[in-house]
Amino acid sequence: MTQLLETAWNQIKALSDEQQDMIAALILDEIAAETLWDQAFARSQDGLAALAAEAMAEYRAGQTQVLDPEAL
Repeated sequence: MTQLLETAWNQIKALSDEQQDMIAALILDEIAAETLWDQAFARSQDGLAALAAEAMAEYRAGQTQVLDPEAL
């Protein structure tokens, strides 16, 4: 356990059971969301590669233009 996590853990232990459960739920939700993001990103590699290849082909064919953020 890192020092920062241990410090947080010690402070959490001093909270009420209800507050501890709320923090635990937040942490578990964040871990679940991170896992879902990692899985989605891993599954999207072929699609991202295809989009990148398409974009490079359009660039090489002169079908792109410089983005002007002021014109957005």
